[in-house]
Amino acid sequence: MTWPHRLAYVAAIALAAAGLDQASKWLMLEIVLNPPEPVALTPFLNLRLGFNTGVSFGLFREMLEAWPGLLGLFKFAAGFGLLAWAALAGHRLERIGLSLMAGGAFGNAIDRWRQGAVTDFLDLHWGDWHWPTFNGADIALTLGVVLMLLAALPSRERPRAARKNRSCSRVVSARRR
Repeated sequence: MTWPHRLAYVAAIALAAAGLDQASKWLMLEIVLNPPEPVALTPFLNLRLGFNTGVSFGLFREMLEAWPGLLGLFKFAAGFGLLAWAALAGHRLERIGLSLMAGGAFGNAIDRWRQGAVTDFLDLHWGDWHWPTFNGADIALTLGVVLMLLAALPSRERPRAARKNRSCSRVVSARRR
């Protein structure tokens, strides 16, 4: 696959991730959570509207509330950097993972740019303990990291190929003697 084709491929994955994220946020804001009343889906999952002006888990919220565009700009830049890395990546899982991470960064950056905060609506909980609310972009980012970790695992194919190459080199060295 040529570099322009790879770039189109990874951009399509990132665009799909960001588009699905933005569509889900629109659906929650305009239809499902309008008015913003929590909706219990399962004993451990609710839909609950929240707005995050900080970074992950709301960290640095007070410091970043004054400059939402700055964090949005940083996320856009990070997304483009991830896209370039994805287009150059040699492993398919790495390309997909980086593309999903870029799409997640773009999805949350669009929110920051448009409304000054990221729209969150998924609320995982166990009893009274609640994980910080999250959204589709966060899912894409997490899935991308998991794919990157899987791509970093040693492949079963490599040791077989290495054994085959070693056995071939033994034959060649035996013939030389």
